[in-house]
Amino acid sequence: MQGTDIRREIHHGRIVRCFADRPANVDMLLQSAVNRRPEEMALRADDLSLSYRDLDNAVEQVARNLAARGLKKGGRIALLLGNLPEFLIVFLAAARLGAIVLPLNVRQRRPEILFMLEHSQAAILVYEDRMADELPGQDELPGLRHRIVVGKVHDGAEPFDNLRTEAPPYATVIVDEDDPVCILYTSGTTGTPKGATLTHFGVIHSAIHFETGLGLHEGEIGALAVPASHVTGLIAILLAMLRVAGTSVLMKEFKAREFLRLVEEELVTYSLMVPAMYNLCLLAPEATERDLSSWRVGGFGGAPMPPATISRLAELIPQLQLMNVYGATETTSPATILPSSAIATHADSVGQSVACADIVVVDPDGREVPHGQMGELLIAGPMTIPYYWNNPEANATSFVGGYWRSGDIGSVDEDGFVRIHDRLKDVVNRGGYKIYSIEVEAVIARLPEVSEVAVVGYPDPVLGERVAAFVHCPAGAPPGEQIREHCARNLSDYKVPDTVMALDTPLPRNANGKVLKNALRDIVAEHGGHARKGA
Repeated sequence: MQGTDIRREIHHGRIVRCFADRPANVDMLLQSAVNRRPEEMALRADDLSLSYRDLDNAVEQVARNLAARGLKKGGRIALLLGNLPEFLIVFLAAARLGAIVLPLNVRQRRPEILFMLEHSQAAILVYEDRMADELPGQDELPGLRHRIVVGKVHDGAEPFDNLRTEAPPYATVIVDEDDPVCILYTSGTTGTPKGATLTHFGVIHSAIHFETGLGLHEGEIGALAVPASHVTGLIAILLAMLRVAGTSVLMKEFKAREFLRLVEEELVTYSLMVPAMYNLCLLAPEATERDLSSWRVGGFGGAPMPPATISRLAELIPQLQLMNVYGATETTSPATILPSSAIATHADSVGQSVACADIVVVDPDGREVPHGQMGELLIAGPMTIPYYWNNPEANATSFVGGYWRSGDIGSVDEDGFVRIHDRLKDVVNRGGYKIYSIEVEAVIARLPEVSEVAVVGYPDPVLGERVAAFVHCPAGAPPGEQIREHCARNLSDYKVPDTVMALDTPLPRNANGKVLKNALRDIVAEHGGHARKGA
């Protein structure tokens, strides 16, 4: 494999630190693994196992069939798939063609799916049969020319098996490393999702950052327990395993007992999950019954790891090296990594910058602050996205001088350890899923009875935070369950409020008219989050 020498280069008009030796694009990342370990397992899922040679053949077969259906360099193909082998196969096939993949989450609902397909102008959709009822109609998306279903076939859909038939070769495609490889939609503070545009250049650097930062070895076995459609699952597991020619073990849905079984039976060596998932593993009886001696690297992110959890994991799985990872979709996952050796001494830190990253802390006037002082974190590097898809307003406000404005208030000490103190963005972190309050508020505000609405997070010992919605309805509030059902029809399930509370008076505001969300958090804390089934 390539080395890790670093040099400065210009990409997308930015000067960034880069790994000098690296694969030219995602397909070359795959080809390198195929050449090194052709007969070793690349993928395991249920009863299916694919060697690297098998995976490469499947990717080529699907690429030819997608090309025959008109998918070209720069064209968009959407994936509405859970953690299935087809997700990785189609992703790699599209990357080989220079097309742009649009991973969608199977927990998203029709309005979200419609917006993303329409905004990206996707021409092909590959989806699971269970998602058929959430798909927009053909009249709503006339540009979506092909709908390909994994599983039971229904009217208007083509079976995925058709992509595994013989097809003619396609013309040679030159894929530049600065070309987009995928668009990951992330909810914005305006309530409208933004399409973070990840490049081949960025995802390859992130895969190498995971390899070097977490100390991953050739042939690791990584468990995909988080969604493949999220930046963590896609980059930290699937592409990181390609980088080290390792095996991705796919879980359709995370369940602690099943995860621990897989660790024992598949000899899993690596995971990256949110702290809540580690907590659930500790609560399962299998935590003390299974042989977990293969599990060596335990990355975590999305929320702080409770000290009690760290201690319990050290007791039960002493060889497990816990490493905190901080990043975002816009940084193609890792911006900092806290090694296990620093967990005890820097438990309040998310780690130090990954090798090619540059993190600056600035005050509200854009001036760098001294070590230890708080300000907004600005993040640059090869892994930082160059732009949001078709969103000039977000591009103008979210990037400055080649840096992405994280919206996180943090500090960096003299030794380079980064600490996150607060969030500029009004976001709830529920089990590692980021939920922008304004997005949920906009959905609830559509109900005619609702005069005012505000959404906040409140602490939860397992998930970190849950979602609470406060409504003021002068004519009387609809039942909380009705509000929750309305949200469930329009939002991903993890965004649906856990608690709905009706106020007899208008929402509390300060002199400038801003809602006092701290006061609302105090109210839900007083009630202990008990109002989940009604207002």
